Amino acid sequence: MLQKALPKYIPALTGVRALAAYLVFISHYDYVFDGNFPHGVQRFLQEFHIGVTIFFVLSGFLIAYRYYDNFYLTTDWFKQYLKNRVARIYPMYLLLTVGAFVYYGYSGDKSVTGNLSSAWTALLMNVTFVRGFFNDLKFTGIAQGWSLTVEECFYFAAPFIFLIAKKYKQFYIQPLVITGVGALLVLIFSHVNWYGFFGNFTFMMIHTFLGRCFEFFVGIQLALILLKKGTNRTNNLKYTYIGFLLIFVCVGVMSQLPVPKGWTAGLHNPLGIITNNYLLAIAIALFFYGLVTEGTVMKKVLSNPFVELLGKSSYIFYLIHLGYIRNYLNDGLNWLNDRVFEWYDAKGLDWHSPFENDTVNLVLQFILLNALSILLFKTIEEPMNHYIRKSDFLIKNNKPVKKEAQPLA
Repeated sequence: MLQKALPKYIPALTGVRALAAYLVFISHYDYVFDGNFPHGVQRFLQEFHIGVTIFFVLSGFLIAYRYYDNFYLTTDWFKQYLKNRVARIYPMYLLLTVGAFVYYGYSGDKSVTGNLSSAWTALLMNVTFVRGFFNDLKFTGIAQGWSLTVEECFYFAAPFIFLIAKKYKQFYIQPLVITGVGALLVLIFSHVNWYGFFGNFTFMMIHTFLGRCFEFFVGIQLALILLKKGTNRTNNLKYTYIGFLLIFVCVGVMSQLPVPKGWTAGLHNPLGIITNNYLLAIAIALFFYGLVTEGTVMKKVLSNPFVELLGKSSYIFYLIHLGYIRNYLNDGLNWLNDRVFEWYDAKGLDWHSPFENDTVNLVLQFILLNALSILLFKTIEEPMNHYIRKSDFLIKNNKPVKKEAQPLA
């Protein structure tokens, strides 16, 4: 049987980005639904941080899918690779992070700088991504940006992961070694008072690449299966729906776990870490496998051009859904709410404001955040991405990658 050609681009997986970002959004604002839903439902929504795991598995898959059979560990190749990663991730992150520190300058919001006495030091640690290695500083700047430290660590590590897998035939041992290094760092630094640098095992397992590397390796493994076998299938199982169901089984498991003191979700329970970092990652890979190899209604929805656009702008949505930009939107709606009631008072009316209900308010913010994300994607992120890729940053544009070294493909 002939192997079906693999698609270069999979629109449904771009749509998945929007789904992942929206799950994270819900997890951060689950308290809004507290008065309208049973506590068990709220706990379930609280575990929608799983959007981050979806991002990590997807990153592992896409990087391996694109580069595993087409890379050379030469200086020029590595420069081009890093140039592409910088173009994709850095411009909007830098812009929004600087914006956060400008916001701190006139608001005095200490959440931006954390325990650091120098805002300049905090800014430097944020723009270089190193704040993600410190438990006390992980939520400084753009709080949710801690996950980009994890992503960047993977981007740097990926070519070497591929090299070890290809040249030395060692793939499955790598996540064990990487996590073992993380555990060793915790044992060394957990008693050192240095802003929580690898301060405890929970932090290491949830907020660093060393603890979350398995999610990326699951994505890589899925890519290797598809690169080897294509989209040919020997059964009619609907992996799309099986994987999707198992994802929310994992959410249900975490929602039933006791939340350790000082933490916020079942994720932080040791069993929650195992469920999120390992079992959930496998469920997500099954879901992705189905999206690539099957023609389902879910695939059609996620491939819809508008959903695809939401997916392309979801990186910005993720960066702005929590923090100073969202605060401005919330303040703006509160201002409108006050103006409505002033108008009611002037007219002697006893009506409700459309901005009074917290749930309606949150839905409005969700819509506005998406609209702003699309605007910023079209006007800044996408143009900057193309500009950097075409520029001479790191390596002269169109300079051929030297292949005299032994290929690693």
